[in-house]
Amino acid sequence: MEGNSRPRRRPDRRPGLTVGRVFGVPVYLNPSMLLLVALVTVMYGEFVRHQLALSQLTGYLVGLVFVVLLLGSVLLHELGHALTARRYGIGVRGITLELLGGYTEMERDAPTPRVDLLVSLAGPAVSLVLGLVGVAATLALPDGTLANQFAFQLAASNVLVGIFNMLPGLPLDGGRALRAGVWAVTRDRHLATEVAGWFGRAVAIGTAVIFTLLTWLGGLPWLGLALVLLVAFTLWQGAGQTIRAARISRRFPLVDLARLARPVFSVPSGTPLSEAQRRGTPGTALAVADSSGRLVALVDRTAAAAVPAERRPWVPVDAVARDLAGVPSLAVGLGGEQVVHEVQAHPGAQYLVTSGEDVVGVLHIADLAQLLEPKRKMKVQ
Repeated sequence: MEGNSRPRRRPDRRPGLTVGRVFGVPVYLNPSMLLLVALVTVMYGEFVRHQLALSQLTGYLVGLVFVVLLLGSVLLHELGHALTARRYGIGVRGITLELLGGYTEMERDAPTPRVDLLVSLAGPAVSLVLGLVGVAATLALPDGTLANQFAFQLAASNVLVGIFNMLPGLPLDGGRALRAGVWAVTRDRHLATEVAGWFGRAVAIGTAVIFTLLTWLGGLPWLGLALVLLVAFTLWQGAGQTIRAARISRRFPLVDLARLARPVFSVPSGTPLSEAQRRGTPGTALAVADSSGRLVALVDRTAAAAVPAERRPWVPVDAVARDLAGVPSLAVGLGGEQVVHEVQAHPGAQYLVTSGEDVVGVLHIADLAQLLEPKRKMKVQ
C-alpha cells in the first residue's frame, strides 16, 4: 500500500467523504477505499478461516476487523508526515485514505532539502515502529490464536509498507528522500524532482516485472498480481505527474502577466455578434461596454464560436458574454507560482488581469499553458 505526500490541489475539490479530524488534521475517505475493504475482507477472511478453522461468516468478520486495523496503520503513517510537516511550519490540508493506501496533502512544498527529507522519512518510520510492535506482540501471544494472527499480519503489513515506501522513486516517500539528496547536492529542486520522478517510473516497471515473474512461478495468486499491477500503474502515473510538474515549475519565472495578457477591445452593448467579431482584431479579447464606456462583460470565446455563422448578425454580443463580476481576476504583479495556484483555485478559460481597479488585459488559460508547456499540443483557442 502506498503512502506519500502531495502538493495542494484545488481547495474547492473535496478528496472524499470527511470522516473526522485527528490532531486537527481533516481525514477523508475516498470511495475507492470500499474496493480495498472488500478485497482485503474476502482475501484475509478466507486465509484466517482456513488457518483457524472458522466459519465463513466469522472469517469475513475477522477480515473486516483486520481492514479497520490496517487503515488505522495507514492513518498513523500519514500522521507521521502531517505532524512533521506542521512541526516545520508547513500547513496540512488533510489526509485521504484511498484504494492504494493514503496520502497527505500539504499547503506548500518543503522549504529546504533537510525538511523535505525529514517529512518524507516520518511516515515509513511510523510504519516500521508499528511493525516492530507487531513482531513483539506476535512473539508474546500464543500460536494458533486469532490475536496472534492479527499481530503477525499487522507486523508484516506495516514492515512491508515501510520498506516499499522507501523505494527511491516519486511519488513514494523514498522518492522524496532521493529528491532531497539530489536537491542538496545540485541546489536545483526542479532537477531533483525530475530525477526522482524518472526513478519512480523505474520502480513502477521493476515492481510490475518482478511480481509478474513471481506469479508465473506460482509464488503469488493472480488476484494479488492484479492489485500489484494497479499499484505499479498508479506509481507510473504519479511519477509522470511529478516529472511534468517539475518541468512546469522550472518555467514559473517566465510568467509575466503584463506581457501574457491580451489587450481588451470593447464594443457597445447590443452590438450584433458578427459585427463585434468583424471589428475585433486578432490577439485581442472582446468585451462589452455600457453607454458610458465602462466594461461590463467579457465575451465567452467558446460560446461565441458555438453560434452558427448565419445567426451571428441576429445575436447580440451580450448573449455570449459573461458579466465581469463572474470572471476571476489576477493582479498584474503576481509571480508564476502564485498565478498557477490562483488558476487551480479558480479554474476558468479567461481571467481579468488587473492593476488596482483597472482592467489591463485578459489572460487566456491556453496562453499560460503554452508558456508553461511549450512542447505540449494545445487546442486552438
